[in-house]
Amino acid sequence: MHGAFKAQPGKGEELAGILLEAAEGLRADERCLLYVVSHDLAQPDMVWVTEAWTDRDAHDASLRAPGVPEMIARARPLIAGLEGRAEFTPLGGKGLRT
Repeated sequence: MHGAFKAQPGKGEELAGILLEAAEGLRADERCLLYVVSHDLAQPDMVWVTEAWTDRDAHDASLRAPGVPEMIARARPLIAGLEGRAEFTPLGGKGLRT
């Protein structure tokens, strides 16, 4: 998945910080193959998240993991909108076990 979160004006860093907390919490989850948080170079309040999971159930379960609903609640007021989202099936390349 690729998702773009437009933060409220001036809140891009704060939103990215919460998403990086989420990334840290996923380090021990074997079902999460990739979780990368990035700033859009052209728009400082746009934060991209790139994720790869073993399957949809693993992703869905991660949203209910201890502490995650609270993290989502902290992030929600910082989000002005979702600017894009794409789901895909990786075919291979560097960086993922396939």
